[in-house]
Amino acid sequence: MPHPDLIAHAEQTRRDVIELAPGIWTAVGFAASNVHLIEGRRSVTIIDTSESTAAARDIRAEFAKLTDKPVGRIVYTHGHRDHVSGASEFSDGSVPILASHAFDSDLVDVGSAVGEPAILPRKALGRRTLAQFGFGLDPRERVSLGCGPGERPLDGLGAGFLPPSERVTGERDVDLDGVAARLLFAPGETADHMVVWLPDTRVLFSGDNWYHAFPNLYAIRGTPYRDFAAWAASLGKLAALDAEVLAPGHTRPVVGAAGVREVLETTRGAILHVMRSTAGGMDAGLSLDDIAASAGLPAELADKPWLKSLYGRPDWSARAFATGTLGWYDGNPTHLGTLTSLARARHVAELAGGVTALVERARTTDDLQWRLELCDHLIALGEPAEALKADAMERLADGEINATARNTYLWEAKRLRGTLDG
Repeated sequence: MPHPDLIAHAEQTRRDVIELAPGIWTAVGFAASNVHLIEGRRSVTIIDTSESTAAARDIRAEFAKLTDKPVGRIVYTHGHRDHVSGASEFSDGSVPILASHAFDSDLVDVGSAVGEPAILPRKALGRRTLAQFGFGLDPRERVSLGCGPGERPLDGLGAGFLPPSERVTGERDVDLDGVAARLLFAPGETADHMVVWLPDTRVLFSGDNWYHAFPNLYAIRGTPYRDFAAWAASLGKLAALDAEVLAPGHTRPVVGAAGVREVLETTRGAILHVMRSTAGGMDAGLSLDDIAASAGLPAELADKPWLKSLYGRPDWSARAFATGTLGWYDGNPTHLGTLTSLARARHVAELAGGVTALVERARTTDDLQWRLELCDHLIALGEPAEALKADAMERLADGEINATARNTYLWEAKRLRGTLDG
């Protein structure tokens, strides 16, 4: 049974078209990310375009019920593929597409500095992405993505991207066919983030710099370091706008100036807390495992519904901050050398009194995390512990509030059992 908070979180991604102000709407729950519409005098502006052409088509049909004005321009808040992959459903490529000067997307092959295709662990990233988002899981298992609904149309996933035609540096005031807007560079979840601010109606489109969940400071699918300090600074910048409506890239909008300021400032505070507590632990010479194990939020932040670990997690964030600032070495010279997984497993088995004793310990321990670690040793030794490990992951998934952790546990369990669909 999924965690009750994760089930309740589905309300945040319930399919809906919400009016934010006269002539301004957001489509929530049609895809992993939201798509926004601003109606001008003769045309409309689309902010972000979803993850697939199928989802974009559904959203376009809903928007057509609101206005028959053609799309005059598209704005990308950032380059994550779940925000830029439905553009071809809103344009044939003839309208301006605006993005920040730093726009970057994995849908654009930029090559590498060595004059060859970028050297990246693409297979590892692909597998971990499938696990994080639960591709191949039964819909009853994949109850949420943390940032969006588990069930949504996937035809044309990543297929509808159109490249930006204009890059915006810093801040720029623009006329969206009669609607005054300011485009603001605001790096956060990505380094290329650009938010859209409508001063007349005080509506703020924040991209992925805020959503109703603990921020995904580190994505377990794998990601370069996300600059925590820059993200916190951008949240402070957005809070200072004193918006009346906050329309995020994921989850439902926040309405009311006091509420908007609170969610932005407390999320900023949560990021700063992770930074300070992790840095303090590192300065004290604590191991990264111990720092992560003690990671959490103070009471005044922990009770905020939008800071529950439904998408990101403080312990993962602590690890990301430590390695992002000082790299993999934790200051313990023991870790300057290494043992292979097989050599370590042999030593552990010897300490346990042999492989048979190690198997018995793995079967009988009530500590599921310890069971996983013992199973890894047994698998390294060639012992058939895959089913035991899969069982432990399935049990952990049932109590897991974090959607991406739950999906990964279940996906990897099915992979070990050989029952993964697709």
